[in-house]
Amino acid sequence: MTHDHTKPPSPRTVALDCLHAGIDAAQPREVVRRTLSRDGSMLTVAGETFDLDDFSRVVVLGGGNAAGEMAASLESVLGEHLTHGIVVTDTPAETTRIKVRPGDHPLPTERNRDAARDILDAARDADSETLVLAAISGGGSALLSAPADGISLDSFRTVTDGLLRSGADIHDINTVRRALSSVKDGGLARAAVPARVVGLIVSDVIGDDPSVVASGPTYAGQATPENARAVLHDFLDAIPEDIETTLDGRETTAAEPDEADAFERVTNHVIADNWTALNAAANQASEHGYTPLVLSSRIGGEASDVGRTHAAIGVECLATGNPLDPPAVLLSGGETTVTVDGDGVGGPNQEFALAATREIDRPGIVVAGIDTDGLDGSTDAAGALVDYETISPEQQAAARAALRNHDAYPFLDDRNALIETGETGTNVNDLRAVVIGQADDDRDERERKRTSDGRRWTS
Repeated sequence: MTHDHTKPPSPRTVALDCLHAGIDAAQPREVVRRTLSRDGSMLTVAGETFDLDDFSRVVVLGGGNAAGEMAASLESVLGEHLTHGIVVTDTPAETTRIKVRPGDHPLPTERNRDAARDILDAARDADSETLVLAAISGGGSALLSAPADGISLDSFRTVTDGLLRSGADIHDINTVRRALSSVKDGGLARAAVPARVVGLIVSDVIGDDPSVVASGPTYAGQATPENARAVLHDFLDAIPEDIETTLDGRETTAAEPDEADAFERVTNHVIADNWTALNAAANQASEHGYTPLVLSSRIGGEASDVGRTHAAIGVECLATGNPLDPPAVLLSGGETTVTVDGDGVGGPNQEFALAATREIDRPGIVVAGIDTDGLDGSTDAAGALVDYETISPEQQAAARAALRNHDAYPFLDDRNALIETGETGTNVNDLRAVVIGQADDDRDERERKRTSDGRRWTS
């Protein structure tokens, strides 16, 4: 993506190229190539080596946004040693031995539930001579979803939707999902006992806790009914009766001795995370002649607050050279939230970008943010890109109204500010870039005139 210019390319070009580089680096095929290799029957997984001839079967099971591409990549690595497999994803991939089941995100549906049940059945069919490679990624909390006995799918969907709209963070949401599921919170690994299980995790959560990614299907149980009930009562006005009844009747699922024994043959490897994307984006910025600085990979909170803060740092950078002299790129990752109170259409990264316009008071600054899975919130946009020209002074009132109503999508769409990647086949959380050029740089305006839509690409 490098450009042959006598001076660094414009902030707009740099922002898009940095985001694109981050997504490319987190592609499952690239990640699997970097972390898994096979020499004959010897399989190496992130430094852990297995002789595939020691197993009568090698099976791939899992789910998430990246699970389809992970399955295709694992087929290529394993070759004839692969027996079969099933994964569920919303981004299909072509495979021969692994069944890639279509699912829906962000709310679970019947086909998610049915696929998850079939995956659990396949895990239960494993024996002590089976190697299970569990392909787990962000999005798996919804896609790999089988409510526990006694809980209806409708109730599970109602609670999930309510928590997503409430502004609860992913840790709180997954505390509930783990307690209400038969596949999460170690459920997949328990079903596979006594098989050897290796979790291959593409993380979309701050801190890369394997118990949180996809709600931890291969990680020893940590959820308790008490914790789940506390989250539900904090964020929801009403809880479905079947969920209350199930939580009341379940004992705390903290690991007992026999529970710990079930995980003796389980290891988990995070093979890609937010830093995978951030490092690639930083390298891309450097190639363009911009100095990169990663602010943090752990930024959460309300998206609009985060957007204004990022833009303010960019303005400071351009005005004073603090914390970097331009041209520079400030990068961050993590996952912000939106507390929705209405019927607006948008997503956290769109709201992040729209709020940033409140602080951009001069040319030379571009602010962009995307969800690396390509779907921000429940929209078909990955996020948005904004600059000084995005909103005119007379449009500021309308912009503030769009923020109040959490209706960023149509407002940004009208101003050609959405970034549309399509489903990317990966998910390593949000990726944001604040690009600072020069105040007298008019190349962004020339690019805007040269292309009808310079902010959209097909990934």
